[in-house]
Amino acid sequence: MLKIGVIGAGHLGKFHLNNWMEIEGVTVVGFCDTDDNNAKSVIEKYKIPRFETTEALIDNCDAVDIVAPTTYHYELCALAIRKGKHVFVEKPLTNTMDEAKALLKLSKESNLKFQVGHVERFNPAFVALKDHVIEPVFIEVHRLSQFNPRGTDVSVILDLMIHDIDIILHLVKSNVSYISANGVAVLSDTPDIANVRIEFDNGCVANLTSSRISMKKMRKMRLFQKDAYIGIDFLDKKTEIISQNSTTDKNVFTFDIDTGKGKKTVAIANPIVLDTNAMKEELIAFKNAIINNTETPVTVVDGYRAMEVAHQILDKIKQASR
Repeated sequence: MLKIGVIGAGHLGKFHLNNWMEIEGVTVVGFCDTDDNNAKSVIEKYKIPRFETTEALIDNCDAVDIVAPTTYHYELCALAIRKGKHVFVEKPLTNTMDEAKALLKLSKESNLKFQVGHVERFNPAFVALKDHVIEPVFIEVHRLSQFNPRGTDVSVILDLMIHDIDIILHLVKSNVSYISANGVAVLSDTPDIANVRIEFDNGCVANLTSSRISMKKMRKMRLFQKDAYIGIDFLDKKTEIISQNSTTDKNVFTFDIDTGKGKKTVAIANPIVLDTNAMKEELIAFKNAIINNTETPVTVVDGYRAMEVAHQILDKIKQASR
C-alpha cells in the first residue's frame, strides 16, 4: 500500500483528497494545513490525521502531494526529495526560475519519481487524440475564465496560460525561437489578461490568449497542420478532426468539395471522448510510475520548460509596458 501525504488542504487540496480516497493501492496517512478551521473540516470529512509539521508528515509517507501556494513549492519539494520521498507538485513548478533550476538539479540527482500537475494532459478531450499524428504548423488558443481572487498571487500566465504552454511544448517537437507578448493588470497586481505569440525553430507559430476577467469561460485549442484541422474543447470535453480523407469508416462524415483544381474529399471525425476525471487520472499515473518504476507522464523537465517559457513571456510583457 502506497502511503501518501497531502500538503495543503484548501480548495484544490480537497479535490486531491477526494480523488486519493478513491484510488486503489493508496492510503492517505494524513495532511498538513496552516489554517485551523480548514484543518478541522478536513479531519471531520476525511477522517485522517493532521500533522503539525510538514517534516513529520513527510517522514511518515512514501510520497507527498504538494497543493500548497506556489511560493512554498521549492522548499517543500526540496525537503521531500532530501528525505527520499516521491513528489507530486501542482503547477507551476516553483515561484522563481532560480528555484526551478535548483529543483531540477536536485530531482535529477535523486532516484525518485517527480510529477508536475499539468492536469490538461489528462483531459479526456486531449487524451482522445493519443493515436493521431499531430504535427501543427499553427496553433490558436483561448483560455478565458471569470475573475476569482483565489489564485491571483501569480499572473494569468502562471495561473492559466501555463496549461496551454505545457500542451504546446509537448506537441511541438522544436525549440522556441521567438516570443512576443502583451498583458494588462486590471483587477490584481499582476497581468490578468495576456496575448502571446510563440515561434518555433521548425516554423510552427502559436497564438495564445488568456484572461481571468472574462464574462464567459472558454478553454479551446485549435491545431492547423498539413491537410488537417484539429479542435480541442478542454471545457466541454469535445474533439473534432477535419481532414482530407478517403476513409470508408462509417463513423466519419465525408463530403466532396470543389477546390477549383478538382474535387477533394473532406472528412469530419469526432473521436470518442471518454468520461474520465482528469485529476484522478493524473494522480493514478503518479502512483503507477512509483509502483512500476516508470517515468512520470509530466516530468520535472516538462514543468521546468513550461515555467521557462512562461517567465520569458512575463519578461516580454514587462518590456512592452515600459
